[in-house]
Formats: sequence, C-alpha cells, structure tokens
Amino acid sequence: MQPIHPLLAPARRWPIALWCAVLAAILATALTFAITWGTVSIEPATVWRIAAAQLLQAAGIEPAVQTSWSVQQFQIVWLIRMPRVLLAALVGAGLAVVGVVMQAMVRNLLADPYLLGVSSGASVGAVSVLAYGTLAMAGSYALTAGAFAGALAATLLVYALAQVQGRIHATRLILSGVAVGYVLVGLTSLITLTSGQRELAAALMTWTLGTLAGTEWKELGLPALVLAASLAWLLLQARTLNALGSGEETAMTLGVNTHGLRRRLFIVVSLLTGTMVAVSGAIGFIGLVIPHITRMLVGSNHRRVLPVAALGGAIFLVLVDLLARTWLAPTEIPAGVLTSLIGGPFFVGMLLRHTGFGGRPA
Repeated sequence: MQPIHPLLAPARRWPIALWCAVLAAILATALTFAITWGTVSIEPATVWRIAAAQLLQAAGIEPAVQTSWSVQQFQIVWLIRMPRVLLAALVGAGLAVVGVVMQAMVRNLLADPYLLGVSSGASVGAVSVLAYGTLAMAGSYALTAGAFAGALAATLLVYALAQVQGRIHATRLILSGVAVGYVLVGLTSLITLTSGQRELAAALMTWTLGTLAGTEWKELGLPALVLAASLAWLLLQARTLNALGSGEETAMTLGVNTHGLRRRLFIVVSLLTGTMVAVSGAIGFIGLVIPHITRMLVGSNHRRVLPVAALGGAIFLVLVDLLARTWLAPTEIPAGVLTSLIGGPFFVGMLLRHTGFGGRPA
C-alpha cells in the first residue's frame, strides 16, 4: 500500500473554529507574557490597562480605567515592547503562510522561503535601498518595494533552474534554492561592505541576521495590511491549492489553470516575503517548521492549514523573540540566529525522513 503524501494527509477531527480559538488564546497568552517579561517586569493587568486606555483614546473615548502606571511602565509597554511583539506575530504569521503556499506550489515539504533563496533575494533588494538609496521615488515604501523586487526575482530564478522539461524536480529545486541563496547572501555582504558607511554596515549586518529590535508602531501598518489581504485571497484559492498539492495532472484535470495560478502565487509569495523581510531581516525556517507541524495537527486541506499555520507562526516567533532578548540579557541575540538553530536540525530530520540515508527520492 502506497503511503499518503503529507500534502494529502486527511483532516483531524477538531473543527477548524475550535483550532483557531485554542491557538488564538495561546497567542494572546504569549503576547501578554512577552510584553510583561524582561529586565523590568510588569504585571499583566497593567499591560492590558495601558493598551485599553490607548485604544479608547485613539477612538476618541475618554478611558474609564484608572491610570495607575508610571511613565517608565507606559514607555516600556506601549512604546517599546508592544509594537515589537505585535510585529513578531505578524512576521511569524506571514512567513508561515509563505511556507504553506510554496510547498503546495512545488509539492515539496522542504520548500521554504529561506532555503529556496527567496528571503535572500528580498535581503538584496532591501539592502540596496538602504545602502544606495535605490527606488527613492517610492518614499517610505522604498524598502518594501526593493525587498519585493528582490524576492520576486529570486523566486523566478529558482523556479526556472528547478525545471526539467517543464516539471519541478525536488532535488534540483533544493539545490537551486541553496545555490541561489548562497550567491545572494554573498551579494548582500558585498553591498554591505562596499557601502562606505561604517555605521550603516554594522546596522545592515545585524538586520540581515533577522531582528525585531527597535520596532515602532508606524512599521506595523503595511505588514498587517499585506498579511490580511494575502491571507484572505489565499483562503479563496484553497480549493485550487488543494488540487495543486495533488499533482499538476490532477489539478489540470479538475480545470485548474496551473500556469496562471502559479504566476499569481509567485506575486503573492514575493510580496509577503518582501514585506516581512523589509521590517525584520531574513528570519529563516519558520516557513519550513510551522507548515509541517500544522499538517500533522489539522490535515492538508488549505482551508484549515492556512489560518492555523498563520496563528502557529505568530506564536512561534513571539516566543523566539522573547528568548532572543532575555536569554543572554543585556546582550540580544538576533531572532534569525535562534530560528536557524531550531530549524536546521528540523530540516535535517525531515530530509532523512523523506529521503533516507541512501538519498532515495521522496
């Protein structure tokens, strides 16, 4: 009997609404914990009173809650930790969704925006903007535009290199992604070192490792909008993504225009990756780890996988970022370093599980 491909795994018994409710509760708990924990500990009740007061003021309503917090507590909660933690949730959700879509596009569980060089392409675009002022006409959106252009170019290049007679070969895909990724990482370093700006070079090196330090509220709007719009559109494409995961011939038999769908998915994947990389740097392996765990929990139907992966990715990066800033405090570890330490062994485990030591194709 042939084993079931993981992309076709059956759904589990829990309704999707129950999964989302449980994960949303875990996410709320993780967000609260991440905001309260640090060199200065703050009570959870104080965190939510500050948040409630600010939201009511923003809505033009005089808050009824008692302002019993200090100026220092307000600054730590509202100006430093809360925007950072919320951005971690957005980036984690976005990269997990990108991983789900890429794996369905190429029907390979090892596909990930970091491993396939897409994040590295976004880094090249973003670093070019920071170092040379490329796309200055885009104003405050220049960084995101540069990252999007870099991600799209890298995605198309890897996809073209991975094709053999019109088909994607799994091993060739991984090798193409790794090779393109290495070249782009080298190009990012070259741009950084030759920018001629020592302070900028140091900042760029930290950014390329993936960090959420120094996040401000104004940085959250665009990632939230792009994530919400992309996730909504992808949920409308859930049936065609299911068909694509069943194989190209099956999808075409079901009436899916696979070439047109892939072109649209390329744009969405590149836009999501570019937007997230522009605000956080290249944080790897979330798109590999979270979709795999999600399919183990809820099966392979993308109507279930996409929202659960988004919530799972948000929880994962919030907790990783908390560890990054508290583990060796006051020294902060870039979040991308920790996700690599977690994702690297996970990738090796998946590689051995799906190919064996003898290199048998999946």
